[in-house]
Amino acid sequence: MVSRNIVNSSFLKFPAEKIFYPVFMNPWKGLKDLPHDMWALFFTSLINRSGTMVIPFLALYLTKKIGVTPAEAGTALLVYGAAAFIAAPLTGKLSDKIGSVKIMKFSLYGSGLFFFAYSFITNYNWILVATFFLAAINESFRPANLSLITEIVTPPQRRIAFALNRLAINAGMSIGPVIGGFLTLIDYHYLFYANAFASIAAGVYFSSVKWSSLSSETEEELFEQKPVVKFAILKDKYFLFFLFAIVPANLVFFQHLGALPLYIVNDLNYTTAAFGLFGSINTVLIIIAEVPLNNMMNDTPYKKSLMLGALLAGLGFGGFAIATDTFQIIIAIIVFTFGEMIFFPTTAAYTSEIAPLHRRGEYMGYFQMTFSFAFSAGPWLGTVVYDKYGASILWIGAFIFGLITALLMIFIKEKYLMNGNRPE
Repeated sequence: MVSRNIVNSSFLKFPAEKIFYPVFMNPWKGLKDLPHDMWALFFTSLINRSGTMVIPFLALYLTKKIGVTPAEAGTALLVYGAAAFIAAPLTGKLSDKIGSVKIMKFSLYGSGLFFFAYSFITNYNWILVATFFLAAINESFRPANLSLITEIVTPPQRRIAFALNRLAINAGMSIGPVIGGFLTLIDYHYLFYANAFASIAAGVYFSSVKWSSLSSETEEELFEQKPVVKFAILKDKYFLFFLFAIVPANLVFFQHLGALPLYIVNDLNYTTAAFGLFGSINTVLIIIAEVPLNNMMNDTPYKKSLMLGALLAGLGFGGFAIATDTFQIIIAIIVFTFGEMIFFPTTAAYTSEIAPLHRRGEYMGYFQMTFSFAFSAGPWLGTVVYDKYGASILWIGAFIFGLITALLMIFIKEKYLMNGNRPE
């Protein structure tokens, strides 16, 4: 990272336009320096997430095809979230022992087989059991994937690498549900077949990659036997504080899955189709702008980026408290989307920085656990507040939660990241 003194001296010697021109005129510049392995991960995630069809339609499948009640379908989704929450730190730690590549292969092939088998289960109790194991296997991909990114790119490349990874995920998940919607018109079982095919296809492609960025020396360094310390993560107060601090903002971001559609359709009297169009603004912005944005902010200190991302989340969702027309809704969506594009890649990059070399998977697992918690609890909490206290209280609360995370970011440690003084 370029020091502040060097930057200041550069301003004394060169016109400002020569400094800012490369960044703003070519915001994708940083991509060409990423290793081939990162692009292999990009296409693996893109293939895999393009087949994401089961989870978005699982509640509909269970109620319409299996015949369970909406409450029972909700329980199944809760089981999925709980399994992802439990599995994240366990599979993350396992990836440190046997390698992220092996965990990702297991996840891709295993989830592919489980998606296929799931379509033949009709007993509700067995569906709950299958949902638990499907989630544990399917979601083990995430912490291993994040850990592998930190292994194959340099520290200055991590923010843009994590942004590129999110681009693949969002692009894929914008394709999968669209195809899945048409497949439901034929037969819901085709969702499972397509999802299984995509997972296995991603596994085949992933298995064909020659991991040039992971030399034998690097792997030996990463996976050499270390003394086993139970609950060692509890001794890292910096990381624990960071996980605690990001939870409020994470809960805010996931309101787009729960309370937001209810508010736009029920309170503002828009159609569900209109909400779909509003939601597409978020997806399109992420696909177009997330990588360039993080490229431009690559030298911004973690603390400032995290504060800005959390604050924009609070302002965006808080803005729905006063949003009454289409223009205001769009502005609110744009604001929280920019917060999302800054916050999520930066949180992943920060985690990779503070993680000891031989425990990256474990740290990414616990980081993913907070994400899984917010994914499950956020929509539920938001809908409960919306139902009992109304939309205004919910959106004011969302602003306060975003502000809490932004303020807590003041206290995160950044200095030791630069000098390598990591607490073991």
